[in-house]
Amino acid sequence: MSHTIPSTTPGTATAGTPKKAALASFLGSAVEYYDFFIFGSAAALIFPHVFFPSADANAAIMSFATFGFAYVARPVGAIILGHFGDRIGRQRVLMFTLVLMGGATFIIGCLPDFKAIGWWAPALLVFARLCQGLSAAGEQAGASSMTLEHAPDNRRSFFTSWTLTGTQGGQILAALVFIPVVALPDEVKYGIGWRIPFWLSAVVVLVAFFIRRTLHEPPAFAEAKKNNQIAKLPVADLLRQHWADVLRVVCCAFISAVSTVFGTLAIAYAKDVAHVNSTITLWLVVAANIVALGTQPVFGKVADRIGRKPVFIYGAIASAIMTPVFFLTLESGNVPLMFLVSVVYFALGYAAANAVWPSFYGEMFSTRVRFSGLAIGTQIGFLMAGFAPTIVTAMGGTKAGGWVQTSIFTGVICVIAAVAAMTARESFKTPTAELGLK
Repeated sequence: MSHTIPSTTPGTATAGTPKKAALASFLGSAVEYYDFFIFGSAAALIFPHVFFPSADANAAIMSFATFGFAYVARPVGAIILGHFGDRIGRQRVLMFTLVLMGGATFIIGCLPDFKAIGWWAPALLVFARLCQGLSAAGEQAGASSMTLEHAPDNRRSFFTSWTLTGTQGGQILAALVFIPVVALPDEVKYGIGWRIPFWLSAVVVLVAFFIRRTLHEPPAFAEAKKNNQIAKLPVADLLRQHWADVLRVVCCAFISAVSTVFGTLAIAYAKDVAHVNSTITLWLVVAANIVALGTQPVFGKVADRIGRKPVFIYGAIASAIMTPVFFLTLESGNVPLMFLVSVVYFALGYAAANAVWPSFYGEMFSTRVRFSGLAIGTQIGFLMAGFAPTIVTAMGGTKAGGWVQTSIFTGVICVIAAVAAMTARESFKTPTAELGLK
C-alpha cells in the first residue's frame, strides 16, 4: 500500500513537515509514556514494598491508587493546557509537558522510602504523580492536534497513529528497563535498583526536547491566528458548540482501560495468582508492544481507506473478547501460548482502536477548540483507565478466579466505547479545514 505526499496540501506546510510532526509526536509520546509506564510497573511490583508499611493486599490497593491519582489531575491539566494550546499554540505547550513529565519522573527516583520518612513518602509520591498527570493531559492531545493539522487530508489517520505508536515505544522501553530490575536481589531491587529507570528518563527527555523544539505550528493554527480567529475562551466555545462530541469522546476513551488492564493489572495477576515469573510477564508486554509498533500504522492506513468508525469498533469488540482468553492463558503455564495470545489481544485487537483514536476524536472538533476538545474529552475518559487496576483489585480481580471480574469490567467499558463510536459522524473524507464545522 503506497502513498505519495503532496508538496503542499491544506494540511501541510511542506512535503517533509507531516513526517517531522509524526516523528516529534512519536518521540514525545515515547518519553511521556516511558515515564508513565515505569510508574505502572513499579506500582505493581515495587511500591507496595517501598512506600507503605507492609506489602499486603491493602498496600497493593494503595499502590495502584497512586497510579490512578495522575488520572485525577488529568482533567484539570486538560482544561489548563487545552486553553493555552488553543490560545498560544500547540508547540509551546508540548515543550512544557515534556519538561514537566521528565522532571517529575526524575524526582520520584530520588524520594526517600517509608522507613525513612513514614507517610510523607507516599504523600510525596502522589504529588509527583499528580505532576505526571498534568503533563500527560496535554501531551497526547497536543501531539495529535499538531500532527493531524500538519498531515495531508487523505493520510491523517496514518500520521496521527504515530502519536500512539510512540506510546507503545515508551511501554517497550519501560518494560525492557524494568526486566533487569526485577531480577535483582531484594535488598538491591527495593533499595537503589528500582530508582535507576526513573533517573534514566532524563536522557530521553533531552533527546526529545531538541527534536520537538524545531517543529513549527501547524498551518491551520497559524492561519487561524493570522486571521484573528483564535478563541478567547476555548473551553466555553467547546462546551457551547461541541458538548455532544466531548461526551462522545469521554465514552470512547474508556477503551484506554484495556491498556492498563494489560500492562499493569495483568502483571499483578500473573505474579500473585498464576505464579508466573515477573520477568516473563514483562516480556509479554514487550512482545505485544513490539508487534503493535508495526500494526498500529497499518490500522491507521486502513482507517484512511475505509473510515475511523469500523476500525475503532473492531478494536473495542476484539478487546472485550480477548480479555478472558488472555487471563486464562496466564493460568495455563504455557509460556509460548501466553506470548501468542498477548500479541493477538494487544497488537491485533486493542491496537486498532488505539491507532485511530487521535484522528477519530480530533476530527470531531474545529481548529479553534481541537486541543481543548481532545484534552478534556480524553482525560475525563481516561479516569477509567487510571482507576481500572484499583477498581478491579478491590473487586477481587487479583485473587484466584479474578479473571471473571476483570473480564466483565473490561467487557462493559469496551461495549460503552463501541456504542459511543457508532453515534459519531464519519469524517475521513472531510477536508481538514472543514472538520468540526456544522
